[in-house]
Amino acid sequence: MFFLLSKVVGFIALPSNAIALLCGFGLCLMLSRWRRAGVGLLTAGIAALLIFGYSPLSNVLLLTLSERFPAWQHDGRDPDGIIVLGGAVDADTSIARGIIETNASAERVIAALELARRFPKARIVYSGGAGNLITGLRAEAPVIGRLFEQFGIPRERIVLETRSRTTDENARFTRELVAPEPGERWLLVTSAYHMPRSVGVFRKAGFDVEPYPVDWRTAGWIDTWMPFDKLSAGLARADTAAHEWVGLLVYRMTGRIDAFFPGSR
Repeated sequence: MFFLLSKVVGFIALPSNAIALLCGFGLCLMLSRWRRAGVGLLTAGIAALLIFGYSPLSNVLLLTLSERFPAWQHDGRDPDGIIVLGGAVDADTSIARGIIETNASAERVIAALELARRFPKARIVYSGGAGNLITGLRAEAPVIGRLFEQFGIPRERIVLETRSRTTDENARFTRELVAPEPGERWLLVTSAYHMPRSVGVFRKAGFDVEPYPVDWRTAGWIDTWMPFDKLSAGLARADTAAHEWVGLLVYRMTGRIDAFFPGSR
């Protein structure tokens, strides 16, 4: 039930969808006796479209998330395991085409390959089931597992978690699968903007991980002054940021994380 509700709420909360619904509702009211209210809603929708599409607001929302955890620095102690969260590949298209089809979060996979080479004794865990409500019926993990083997990672080092559909399930199912021992060092690889919620659920699951953020999307705080030159680019970034902020709120309200905005300890 939580998976279904999270997808429905997540759909409505995305600025692009919310603006479309607002404008659509406004148009419907304009055709009724509440024409003035419809004009007001349509005007508000167009204003929101321009603000989220062209202004730096989307960068501000995203940077607040992605700058929460700094880039990981090696202190001389090698990790025992590396956990990579799913969301970087289109499993259905990959299987249909017979090739790996990645998306904007492909840096997660690139980082996993680089870390696997850098730390040859570490286990490599990919946690990713079928996380979409309508599309995405196949789990990501087996697709990435084959890619890891093609790049020379021995099969015995690879652990595939195929059941998870949410970030909360990523944490719980991965902990059950790898059973980390006290004192072990595990890195968590995911997009920088997704790291606060991810770290929060792993802590809640009793799995102590070290953040390894990738896929930053921005050049840094200087982007808070940079408007977008394409409406679609600003809306896409606004959707990404809104998805995470709403996710943090819902996860805190449902007890899946212990703090609204988890940070470094």
